[in-house]
Amino acid sequence: MISPKTGRKPQDPKDPMSRSDTIASPSTRRLAQELGVDLDALASERGDPEVTRQAVLVKAGKASASGGAPAAVPPAAAGPNHWDVDHRRWGEVEDRPLSRIDKVAAANLSAASRGIPAVTHHDRADMTAVEALRKSIAEDARAKGVKLTALAFHVKALARTLRAFERFNASLSADGGTLHLKRYVSVGVAVDTPHGLMVPVVRDADAKGLLAIAGEIADLAGRAQARKLRGEETGGASMSISNLGGIGGRGFTPIVNPPEVAILGLTRATMEPIWDGEAFQPRLIVSLDLSYDHRVINGADAARFTAHYARLLEDPRRLLL
Repeated sequence: MISPKTGRKPQDPKDPMSRSDTIASPSTRRLAQELGVDLDALASERGDPEVTRQAVLVKAGKASASGGAPAAVPPAAAGPNHWDVDHRRWGEVEDRPLSRIDKVAAANLSAASRGIPAVTHHDRADMTAVEALRKSIAEDARAKGVKLTALAFHVKALARTLRAFERFNASLSADGGTLHLKRYVSVGVAVDTPHGLMVPVVRDADAKGLLAIAGEIADLAGRAQARKLRGEETGGASMSISNLGGIGGRGFTPIVNPPEVAILGLTRATMEPIWDGEAFQPRLIVSLDLSYDHRVINGADAARFTAHYARLLEDPRRLLL
């Protein structure tokens, strides 16, 4: 029996697809409840933990399978299973179960990789002026109990850029026929924690100042590490930032986090010689890796988006207006 509150069956530890691993939006769960569709059983039948609205309609006989995205191919029908290997044939192995967060993230990312025709646009931005401004006001920020980092400037610049490019601040409907343009701007910030990746959200980032954003990022990241985030503090972002600047790297290809249509990857800024027309000048340069859903965004728009973003960082006084 499906619970009227959660839209789920009671957990059955013997069935791996019934351990609350089924992924579905609240509206899809409501629809399944109304149509009498067992989401966990449907996920098991499809061999995919993510259940879409279209899949529920098809199961209930309310739509044809051709009306939406095709169902995932069950693993048994996808050819040889190259993951199902007895690794002990070659040496000692320790089996370590994935955490609940890791399993949900893996399912989401797998679904995103299968369903989104993603492209990554690579660009760079000059952070020299940002770093100078950050250092000049860092002491005042500390006096107010805030550690001002470059990430706060990135969140603010992204919020401003999302206001200028509305197709990036949108989500595509499950059937691919409607673009939901958002009139709010909220930025997700990926946080690496011991129990898995979490993405708390800075709400209404376009309306907040740098110090407010910096304080909120620190608060959200700290509570993510302690597993004290509230449910309403994740999800619903306009777009997310995956920042590896504290670790290193020269660039990467982040995976779009649906229902968002783009994600921005950042790596460590490095000092590089840049020709100014007369001589090489030392400039602090950061790589920008923008992955986007090609069904919604084309390459020219992606290039314009990162160019606009880079211009804001090159003259951060614009972010203070």
